[in-house]
Amino acid sequence: MGKGRLEAFSDGVIAIIITIMVLELKVPRGQTVEVLLPLIPILLSYVLSFVYLGIYWNNHHHMLHASHKVTGAILWANLHLLFWLSLVPFVTGWMGSNHFAPVPAALYGVVMLMAAIAYYILQQTIVASQGTDSVLKKAIGRDWKGKASPGLYAIAVPVAFLSPWVSLGLYVGVALIWLVPDRRIEHVLAAKDS
Repeated sequence: MGKGRLEAFSDGVIAIIITIMVLELKVPRGQTVEVLLPLIPILLSYVLSFVYLGIYWNNHHHMLHASHKVTGAILWANLHLLFWLSLVPFVTGWMGSNHFAPVPAALYGVVMLMAAIAYYILQQTIVASQGTDSVLKKAIGRDWKGKASPGLYAIAVPVAFLSPWVSLGLYVGVALIWLVPDRRIEHVLAAKDS
């Protein structure tokens, strides 16, 4: 089956997730800059999660671009990823409104860890359906980013109970690793078209 509906559905869900997050930002009463100060943790949480969702959307787009068909297993693996991403607004709001307290910061990491695992499962499901000579398999190679990210999340979750700020630093670090666009798939597709 074609991949157009899967792409459109996934894009729509991610757009709704981002919309839900922005609707959770409440406008403060008052006209001075001081009324914004209590919102700084909420805004920082929002920015971090927005960046994460952008990274997932970008890499999801590239991954599906490298695919030529969709199977039932891919549909379920994609829904698994979207489930974990749909929890991002909740943990973002909880962490920000509680000023990066240990339990909300740890739960944020759990959701990020599960989303990373779900992305890996989706990636491997696509590779399994496309074959070991597929564009995606060639593009991901050793995938050091994909392997390092879950490890860093797994460290950040228990660290949140000792120092939520260190945990937050690890979350930001993972985002920075992925912020540099992953051009592996683009390079493999360009070489294939040449």
